[in-house]
Amino acid sequence: MEKVGLGTANWIVLIIYLLAMLAVGIYFTKRSGKDTDAFFTAGGKIPAWAAGFSIYATTLSAITFMSTPEQAFLTDWSYAAGNLAIFAIIPVLIYFYIPFFRKLNVTTAYEYLEERFGVSMRSISSLLFILFHIGRVAIVVYLPTLAITSVSDINPVLIAAAVGVLCIIYTFLGGMEGVIWSDVIQGILLLGGALLILILGISLVDGGFSTVVNDAVSDGKFFTADNWKFGTAAAAIPIIFLGSIFNNLHQYTASQDVVQRYQTTSSVKETNKSLWTNGFLALITIPIFYGMGTVLYSFYTHAEALPEGFNTSAVVPYFIVTSLPAGIAGLMIAAIFAACQSTISSSLNSISACVVTDFKQRFFGKDHGKSDVLLARWAIIIAGILGVGAALYLVSTNRAETWNLFLAITGLFGVPIAGIFALGIFTKRANTPGVLIGLVLAAITSYFVGKTSLTPFAVSMVSFFSSFIFGYIISLFFPNANKNINGLTIYTKNEEYIRSDARKDYKGA
Repeated sequence: MEKVGLGTANWIVLIIYLLAMLAVGIYFTKRSGKDTDAFFTAGGKIPAWAAGFSIYATTLSAITFMSTPEQAFLTDWSYAAGNLAIFAIIPVLIYFYIPFFRKLNVTTAYEYLEERFGVSMRSISSLLFILFHIGRVAIVVYLPTLAITSVSDINPVLIAAAVGVLCIIYTFLGGMEGVIWSDVIQGILLLGGALLILILGISLVDGGFSTVVNDAVSDGKFFTADNWKFGTAAAAIPIIFLGSIFNNLHQYTASQDVVQRYQTTSSVKETNKSLWTNGFLALITIPIFYGMGTVLYSFYTHAEALPEGFNTSAVVPYFIVTSLPAGIAGLMIAAIFAACQSTISSSLNSISACVVTDFKQRFFGKDHGKSDVLLARWAIIIAGILGVGAALYLVSTNRAETWNLFLAITGLFGVPIAGIFALGIFTKRANTPGVLIGLVLAAITSYFVGKTSLTPFAVSMVSFFSSFIFGYIISLFFPNANKNINGLTIYTKNEEYIRSDARKDYKGA
């Protein structure tokens, strides 16, 4: 397939966008460097709507920006059930989880696990998060780079550097406040970009909107009766919805990149508003992103055909560089960059929060001042270099399967850790030996279940429940290991939690 040049106008638009992101980081540099509270939680000064936008942009990567339309292009809208699952869990988060994160005033999600199960559980969970997200940075840089360079003549090293290195710089400079306001800009850009592709795509199809709808209805591109049946070729919406519930419970309760946002607002009420903002954005994503794929299906059915043997994972960037006017195409490539950078910057800041809070401050003393901020910035540089370096290695060798294996192994513990959080909040008898053994058994179970023909959504359900059930049952064999749970479960959530002397000293250090 012949590759297309990006053109001067598109390069200008792209460079302006990248410089604007750098300017955001520079603007917040002084404020973020005051102390670790400013660097990791923006001092709790972020408006609810901006925090909600940041959560949304964090969870929507460039992979999603391209793979969601591809899913609609190839099949239908059944995977939109995952977006509905995000909206569905918000009341659960607000009523059962947010009160504990806010009560303990945690910087990382894993501080709750120490209070409930001890320092070993906190350290293991935090380390797994760090490793997984370094790998995730590599994949988030690599896959969009691969897609864009497959349809254009842009140098892949240049793309990886522009996305990754610049992201390291503005995350290093601006801290969480810079990350969040960059996320807001990037979230608006990627939503606006998707909407623009939708509108321009419809205008290029003969017959416009009516042709798109007729194609979608006649070819089963929305929903069909088979989507509600189990064991059919079509994706089963109930399984997707239920599996997404547990995937999202992991992301919104046990993943530091999202949980960290809960402390950036001024109160529990504002945190709850930010979650509803995110939920609303997840809903409007459905017609925009899935609609984009349906429009591209009509466009390449009627207006022109895709090249023979075309890899549909690049259908969005291919449409951008071949069908959109100069300048507009540059803006749309910037939207893909935005989706990359919002995910990467969140991962890097959250990794640094784990390094500093869960390890340095926990074991070597807490310094609210600039030395811990400096350590956080070094952590961002090192994690960013590792992630971007791995992405460049993948670009040069095309060895993506190695990193996919890495992500799969570390990811085996992701949803089970969400089960551990649920054990801590919803049960009284769960204890440290039980949850540690249960976590390992759940990871092993998830590994073998993942080898079956079950969908990833079904595997997520098995992962969550195996962690919860194993952890609870095994805890019953260690009754003497139970800790003080006052204020740490739903049964005692209105009680004040009194920290142990060691924890008091740590917090007061």
